[in-house]
Amino acid sequence: MRRSSKWIFATALLAAFVAGCSTVQVTPSGVPSAEVPQDTSQRNAHWQFDAASRPPAERDGYRPPTKLAVLLPLSGELATAAASVRDGLLAGYYGEHRRRPEIRFYDTANSSGGAIAAYNKAVADGADQVLGPLGRDGVDAVFRSVQPGVPVLALNHGVVAPPVNSASFSLAPEDEGSSAADYIASIGAKRVLVLSAGDDHARRSTEAFGRQLAARGGEMQVLAVTGERPDLLPLLQSAATGPGVDAVFIALRGNQARSIAPQLAAAGLSARPRVATSQLLSGTGKAEEDRVLDGIKFPAERWGLVQVNGLPNAAETQKSLPSARGPAAKLFAFGFDAWLLTAYLEHLALTADGSVQGATGVLRISPEGNVLRTPLWSTFSNGYVVSLGSGG
Repeated sequence: MRRSSKWIFATALLAAFVAGCSTVQVTPSGVPSAEVPQDTSQRNAHWQFDAASRPPAERDGYRPPTKLAVLLPLSGELATAAASVRDGLLAGYYGEHRRRPEIRFYDTANSSGGAIAAYNKAVADGADQVLGPLGRDGVDAVFRSVQPGVPVLALNHGVVAPPVNSASFSLAPEDEGSSAADYIASIGAKRVLVLSAGDDHARRSTEAFGRQLAARGGEMQVLAVTGERPDLLPLLQSAATGPGVDAVFIALRGNQARSIAPQLAAAGLSARPRVATSQLLSGTGKAEEDRVLDGIKFPAERWGLVQVNGLPNAAETQKSLPSARGPAAKLFAFGFDAWLLTAYLEHLALTADGSVQGATGVLRISPEGNVLRTPLWSTFSNGYVVSLGSGG
């Protein structure tokens, strides 16, 4: 594939940024042993790695493929997002000083047909591992057509579950909802008031939150939040004086949350645990306005809040690389983690308690082939985002 001058420039920048980066931290146990899936036979049945085609794994489990094919929509409406994912991937690639695979990018053109064509071309070209595609329809199309022998790590969740020798990785709203429910249940909260904006991210995170909370013995009451300056004080007061509220789950963007936070206080709910999705960060960034959000906990990417081994400083990178700046930073971090998962795929897939500390969180792979992400829980303090501790 012909490389544009912009891609060559971005690649040169990335290579310069990562020249002095430290190695990635891989831990043998990413979660408490009681929470780790232990079905080794299921893992072995799901994966088929060609051990003869690659050198042995390093002591930390690093064992990248020989020829890596990356399927991304490098043209079309998702090209800008794909550029951030690509540049994050290249940051990890050039930051690794050990053996690296030959890497080739294939344009899926953001269509199912394009994804299938790119996948087939990659396999025909001799790729021994495939990363992508990015679009949900493309993921389903490839998962329906995978050929044996070439592991696939898709960069989204679709309707089709990962087939044998495949896994899927995404920053799905469902993951945030489930993580929030687990956190709330872990502190003993059972009755949760949910404030939802009703958009796709809020709907998906809220539905996952409800399912996980119910599985943990809790129940939720949902209040719809509409408009830039919603007035819900009477409804919040009613909820507070009814059966009671143990915690509040906030699936709102920052501007809506800033309007709701004083109303929660007026209703006597600001002392309850308040947990939000990462949408809370949308529209924030001015400390004098964001102080009203102090104390609300939410999942965030590790990169930018703590030092991520293998990545340069976030602030310095963003000054020179537009694809890592602003909202694109999340996709850049996602691309970096896609590289980590590629390089440590066999270790994570076959080791029940294996994990790697990435830019978006601590990463593991379930026996069914789903990448599990433990985000870095954060909060606002005096209007600034601060970490609440380790991503693990």
